[in-house]
Amino acid sequence: MLKTVVAVLAAGLVLAGCKTTEQAATAVRAKWIGQPVDRFFMENGPPVSSYALDSGGIIYTWRGGEMSYVRPAQYQTRPAFGASPMRTTERTTVMTAHPSPGVTVTRSRTTSSSFGFSAPSVTTMVQPAQQVNLVCEAQITADDKGRIVAVRISRDTEGAALSFSRCADIFGGEE
Repeated sequence: MLKTVVAVLAAGLVLAGCKTTEQAATAVRAKWIGQPVDRFFMENGPPVSSYALDSGGIIYTWRGGEMSYVRPAQYQTRPAFGASPMRTTERTTVMTAHPSPGVTVTRSRTTSSSFGFSAPSVTTMVQPAQQVNLVCEAQITADDKGRIVAVRISRDTEGAALSFSRCADIFGGEE
């Protein structure tokens, strides 16, 4: 029971730390709108393309954070032929003693035993290994004076490690 509670709390903390594409978009807009577009490119790398607007502004496509890795194959093991695995029983004994006034000593002892036979098992590949490519791509609109007026995240993959967003890995996001 305690292990389950700890696992649920740990999962909650991990997910609370994960940032989304929308949080990354909010963070990048807050930092860069009104700033010179050249400053963005000096800090994050050059754009991959640009498109001139009739108003004199430019829409840039920027791509960054590119990396790839191989996600290992996933396997599942189950008993063969419907055989049941060994059975295990546990017994916990709790002893409480009061050696002196105001002092309580509690000792617990758990023993486990198993019986039966070890069943043969079958391992099956559930998902093959796969190449995973991570990237963040944004459309950055600058006015005719070279100031950023809009930023839109146009492509965002999963992030590194346990992150939901590669753009959040790069630009951060709201906590």
